[in-house]
Amino acid sequence: MANWQSLIREQLEKDREAATALLQDWVKDPSVQGDEESIQESIAKTLASMGLDVDLWVMEGEELLQHPYFVSPRQAFAGSPNVVGVWKGAGEGRSIILNGHVDVVPAGDQAQWSDDPFSGKVEDGKLFGRGATDMKGGNLSSLLAIQVLQKLGVQLKGDVIFQSVVEEESGGAGTLATILRGYKADAALIPEPTNMKIFPKQQGSMWFRLTVKGRSAHGGTRYEGVSAIEKSLAVVQAVGSLEKERNDRLDDPLYEKLPIPIPINIGVIEGGKWPSSVADLVKLEGRMGVAPGEQMEDAKAEMAAALKGLAEIDPWFAEQPVELEWYGARWVPGAVAEDHPLMEILHRQFVEVTGERAVVEASPWGTDGGLLTALADTPAIVVGPGVTQVAHYPNEYIVLDDVFRCAEIFALTLIEWCGIADTNNQN
Repeated sequence: MANWQSLIREQLEKDREAATALLQDWVKDPSVQGDEESIQESIAKTLASMGLDVDLWVMEGEELLQHPYFVSPRQAFAGSPNVVGVWKGAGEGRSIILNGHVDVVPAGDQAQWSDDPFSGKVEDGKLFGRGATDMKGGNLSSLLAIQVLQKLGVQLKGDVIFQSVVEEESGGAGTLATILRGYKADAALIPEPTNMKIFPKQQGSMWFRLTVKGRSAHGGTRYEGVSAIEKSLAVVQAVGSLEKERNDRLDDPLYEKLPIPIPINIGVIEGGKWPSSVADLVKLEGRMGVAPGEQMEDAKAEMAAALKGLAEIDPWFAEQPVELEWYGARWVPGAVAEDHPLMEILHRQFVEVTGERAVVEASPWGTDGGLLTALADTPAIVVGPGVTQVAHYPNEYIVLDDVFRCAEIFALTLIEWCGIADTNNQN
């Protein structure tokens, strides 16, 4: 029997320089929303050169746009293709999806970056640039896991489906499109930036907009009006009380290290038009966390009930109830049992590679894993090499050692999960 761990590690070390250069190329390609075509075509060529069956397409059609899980700020996706590459197995093995997104958030204020946001600079064992940690480094780990097994002559029994998707940062339309195209598997790994922690559970979230009404009046006689700004303070307090109530009843040890496991964040407030007028309208926009295993409609109902309850505190809200709108981005929560077979394999291989036990927690943010778990019947586990604390931040970076360590864990996991065909030379 071959010592796969040592063979995989040796091969990854041989390929390290070329793999790092590939990640630099990916990071140098500024694949913000609407501009992912270049990197996706490059990834498609790489997958084709590896002998995978490659599917490159632009999302479209009513089935996608009218789907209840579809969310996106746009309806057309020219310049933003999806890529899927399938490494066909010999048969009679379990299949797996390796899912990752190439869309990155904008770089923001470049003055806050020490170098060009898309430099791909390597320094002190770290590779810098927007998207390095979220999540091109993790995507490289998935790709390397396939490459290293191919170079070692391994033929798996089960299929490995490499997915490079768009639109994750806007709610998952890219992964939804792969599901509607027929891609599913016995399980999935998503190498989002977890600091190499394993997340079998993923929080969901959804955006909301609240409209608080007042009655305008001259500022000199403001007592003749009703300030929507003052009324909005009560709304914010009610949302805060709802957040506390929802978190107080959450009893999940995987969230015990998070001070607020499923937050409700108000991120935008706009109101008033003139300093000498009483504000008659305030708009609040925010994000509501949804617990793993919780139905999104149930969370929506709790928000609606909390806002309706304002009328019992202040008669004004009976006359002018707060308007609630669900809009924009949404991430479906997901959960995989901690004793799932893939979790057991990951635990074993993590110890084999690192010599330490993996930290298991629940994700504080949403991923495409919720869609795969809920809609494609493909249990998804999130674990990746990225640095959680620098995702979306200036000077984003990834630790290169972690990229290759994750690739090693993934490669060993593929061997055990998918199985090795009898045609392999294991001497």
